[in-house]
Amino acid sequence: MPHNELYAHFHPDERAFVDRAWEWVERAAELHEVRRTDFLDPRQAHILFTLANRHPDAAIRLDGGSPDAERRRAIVAPDYRPLEDEPIGISVLAVSSDDRRIADLDHGDYLGALLGLGIKREKIGDLHVREDGCHALIAEEIGDFLRTHLRQVHRAEVSASVLPLEQLIEVKPELEETVLSVASMRLDGVASDAFRLSRAKIVDPIRAGRCRVNWKTVEDPSVPLSEGDVVSLKGFGRFKVLAVEGVSKSGRIRARIGKFV
Repeated sequence: MPHNELYAHFHPDERAFVDRAWEWVERAAELHEVRRTDFLDPRQAHILFTLANRHPDAAIRLDGGSPDAERRRAIVAPDYRPLEDEPIGISVLAVSSDDRRIADLDHGDYLGALLGLGIKREKIGDLHVREDGCHALIAEEIGDFLRTHLRQVHRAEVSASVLPLEQLIEVKPELEETVLSVASMRLDGVASDAFRLSRAKIVDPIRAGRCRVNWKTVEDPSVPLSEGDVVSLKGFGRFKVLAVEGVSKSGRIRARIGKFV
């Protein structure tokens, strides 16, 4: 496929991944290779799924270890190969502790501890954090290393064990819901209210490429948001547009959002 056509629907920052993903698809279709990727974020999964569907001789399966997984591994293979029998290579890292401070740990604490051991983010899937510990979905090939070396998360001493996927305890992400009254559903307007920043302070980070909508970098502050969109702003967190609930008598739009906590 010509490169201009390959890149047509993707952001320039995504070109390196598009090239890699297309190579996986071509090698599966033409060289009959089977490839299992690391964990992909939702945008990368969308790109790979889109490219695989463009090639009639390639097939793809995405699996993150649970039905609602955000980050997923992919298997790319020739279209004649049954993918359901291919192992996805995901284990559960169970982190626990007798230290009462474990109840204060959050997603960032656990992720930071894992990355601090030299693990690449791509080897880690979703993290399910509870008051008594965490179940982290991981690439099975790093399970023994983490079981041996993960001894501390933030200030709490911990122990780690590796479990099969069937023993995963899922935790649904918490959303702090708020109803906003906005002039329009423009990205800068909704995000400034959601993050409690002035419109002037929200525009610069958006234009600098620090904002993603549905995991795709967006640099235009005027992009309209719709129900279901997930917006993240580096350094400020992320929120989801849960519903657009109508227009008030004064002409303002009521939008219900959920901030990830």
